[in-house]
Amino acid sequence: MQWRALVLGLVLLRLGLHGVLWLVFGLGPSMGFYQRFPLSFGFQRLRGPDGSASPASGPADRPGGLSGPSWLQPPAPGAAEGKRRRAPRRPGQGVCGPAHWGYVLGGRGRGRDEYEKRYSSAFPPQLRAQMRDLARGMFVFGYDNYMAHAFPQDELNPIHCRGRGPDRGDPSNLNINDVLGNYSLTLVDALDTLAIMGNSSEFQKAVKLVINTVSFDKDSTVQVFEATIRVLGSLLSAHRIITDSKQPFGDMTIKDYDNELLHMAHDLAVRLLPAFENTKTGIPYPRVNLKTGVPPDSNNETCTAGAGSLLVEFGILSRLLGDSTFEWVARRAVKALWSLRSSDTGLLGNVVNIQTGHWVGKQSGLGAGLDSFYEYLLKSYILFGEKEDLEMFNAAYQSIQNYLRRGREACNEGEGDPPLYVNVNMFSGQLMNTWIDSLQAFFPGLQVLIGDVEDAICLHAFYYAIWKRYGALPERYNWQLQAPDVLFYPLRPELVESTYLLYQVWLRYAASCHRQVQGGPDGELLSQRDL
Repeated sequence: MQWRALVLGLVLLRLGLHGVLWLVFGLGPSMGFYQRFPLSFGFQRLRGPDGSASPASGPADRPGGLSGPSWLQPPAPGAAEGKRRRAPRRPGQGVCGPAHWGYVLGGRGRGRDEYEKRYSSAFPPQLRAQMRDLARGMFVFGYDNYMAHAFPQDELNPIHCRGRGPDRGDPSNLNINDVLGNYSLTLVDALDTLAIMGNSSEFQKAVKLVINTVSFDKDSTVQVFEATIRVLGSLLSAHRIITDSKQPFGDMTIKDYDNELLHMAHDLAVRLLPAFENTKTGIPYPRVNLKTGVPPDSNNETCTAGAGSLLVEFGILSRLLGDSTFEWVARRAVKALWSLRSSDTGLLGNVVNIQTGHWVGKQSGLGAGLDSFYEYLLKSYILFGEKEDLEMFNAAYQSIQNYLRRGREACNEGEGDPPLYVNVNMFSGQLMNTWIDSLQAFFPGLQVLIGDVEDAICLHAFYYAIWKRYGALPERYNWQLQAPDVLFYPLRPELVESTYLLYQVWLRYAASCHRQVQGGPDGELLSQRDL
């Protein structure tokens, strides 16, 4: 059962726009991957070192009587000294009562029957099928036009309808050069989506095209993080889809396949390894040239997310190859960043010097520069079962609740403003600005995975309200002015992933409640069997 979790983690982490289309409309069957080396997906293991339920399930108590929105107020003295909210409810602990889910999700005591009556028909099967087909059509439109007008370059420039690769004329154009490596990025990135869509003929054709035409022996300087999550992750996912004996998406096997995608993933990872060398902290350089290694004029500053979000892909590669090198360097980087957290707040900053370990950016939040660091701590534990990953996540989650969360203690009841997570100074916990960015919308999904479902629902509603207002999430939104600070939307999947996970957890809770009503065994939240 372990590979089901493994590839689910990869898909959730790096499907990008193609994943958005699938996640929104639930395309494809459930995952079903298997492997021999020991991975675990046991959410029942989300316990603290003392055997109790995960600590850090919510924010610390906030003082009453404060004027103005409570999230504008600094944390109370001693906020980090062990104050915790109630543990999240689980099946068998009151969630199947006649009023619970109606109350949590808007029924306000009307009862589960009333909730089901109100919402169960909101997405009927006919509409679901229609939206699924629309999503598939959107993907096919994008993929076909890339292949017709852009391949073998990295991506399609939709304005000029031609391909685009690295900006050779302007090496400082990092928005382009960090991502595009002259290795047919869109084709590689789309492999697992083709499989999920059930298009076996095009998947097989695309895999052969990647094997025959893509090379990483390029004079391209790329961002280690982007190359890892988009290229390395895709190669590993497609490799497992091909070699999986269960073939859950239809027959995606390829005749005479000889692990070529795995060998390509190994080759790419070896070319990324120089980023981890010659740093005094073990935190990697942010960029590396695929042919020559770390550029002589390389920047010694990197963001926490970029350096600390490599463990999933590097760990999977190590376990597939039986070579611990890749997981070891990625895990060393995570531990190095963790050791630099504030001793007062437990928070990390967003930019660090890889040689000195000094924090260049002292902002601590859930958005750009930090987001996936927290995400990978928990998902690495889910995949590999390493206790230290969970311990780090629990401690980080507690600090986030103590210093970043503003608003009333309980999400769906009580006085004060609904909860919001703000950007603060990592050393003092003092508010640094009044904006959030679209990357923060991943956090409700992470709260689902840790079991803090009620807070996930409430926080998700905040982002969804912004989405409904503008038709997308502005890249940066000023919650004090209630207006966007940065107006563009680069098709980010974070809110969709959170929406998908909340939808899945509701299905599990509903099924569990049904089993309890029928006298069957309780269901585990997001159990390995269900996922």
